[in-house]
Amino acid sequence: QVQLVESGGGLVQAGGSLRLSCAVSGSTFNNHAMAWFRQAPGKAREFVAAIGWTTDSAYSDASVKGRFTIFRDNAKNTLYLQMNSLKPEDTAVYYCAHSRLVIATMNFRDYDYWGQGTQVTVSS
Repeated sequence: QVQLVESGGGLVQAGGSLRLSCAVSGSTFNNHAMAWFRQAPGKAREFVAAIGWTTDSAYSDASVKGRFTIFRDNAKNTLYLQMNSLKPEDTAVYYCAHSRLVIATMNFRDYDYWGQGTQVTVSS
């Protein structure tokens, strides 16, 4: 079974940076898009960024555009989210997701495996 394990979350001050990692095992990392979603307490899960098997299809939500960068290391079967200029409203549990598709999408229904989440808390 495919397993995804996130790491790298924590408590940071506003304006700081974090790099989240998602280690994938149990299946080939190639030929599948990957994404990050996040969920704050009492709010719905929302799309953050996604990347296709090739990075030509990578994109991010407007709320993080210019601040977050999604990238992948296929040799290490690892997905990353570099988060810069963090804001308190970025506080959420961040989830790594593995897609059924080869191209990046924002629809959570396209993703068939999920990590357990990693907490990101940004203080003012």
